Parts: sequence; structure tokens; C-alpha cells
Amino acid sequence: MDDLLRDDDVLLVLTTVADEADATRLAHEAVELGLAACVTRLPGARSVYRFEGKLHDDVELLLLIKTRRARYAALEAWLSDAHPYDVPEILALPASDVAAPYARWLLEQTRGGG
Repeated sequence: MDDLLRDDDVLLVLTTVADEADATRLAHEAVELGLAACVTRLPGARSVYRFEGKLHDDVELLLLIKTRRARYAALEAWLSDAHPYDVPEILALPASDVAAPYARWLLEQTRGGG
């Protein structure tokens, strides 16, 4: 991640999983561990990609993980280990504008360990 981001900057982290059970497990654990304030699960995503020389066209669930910059390294390390994929998609996007009440709530939820 860009070192110009401040610890309290809000990030939206994206990942995909193959089934509802993994989506539920990852969402619950991320919030319980204080790595995310909220995880939104969106079913019906379709991913087309090449992996290990084979073209894939898979229906997945997209997870939208809301966190803050100071928790990203811990979230990425945990997600890399907890995710069922060998090479999970982990994309972090800085939020350029966030409503102040939501940002305060998110920061409160992700203070631990950051």
C-alpha cells in the first residue's frame, strides 16, 4: 500500500470466494478479530481468469471488506492464511470520501492492534 496513506484512512478491500460457507466464515472472523468493521457479501460475481495455464470462468461471491490503513497488513496476512484459495485476490482501494459518522464508527471498530 502507498506509504502516503495515514493510519486512519479508510480502505475497501476486495476478495472473492467460491461458496457461501467460506464467505460467512471469512466475514465473521474478520469482524470478530477487529480486522474489519464490516464485510458485505455480494453473490453472483463471475470471474474469468487464467490460473496454472487453464482458463477459468467461475461464479463467486465478492467480499467488500471495510477497514482502516493501520489494520491492512494484519488483514492481508490473516486473509492470505485463512482464505481457501492458493492465491487469493486481495485488492485494497483507498476511499477518497467517507461520511464522517461512518468513518468514526469504522475507526472505533478497528482500533485493536492497529
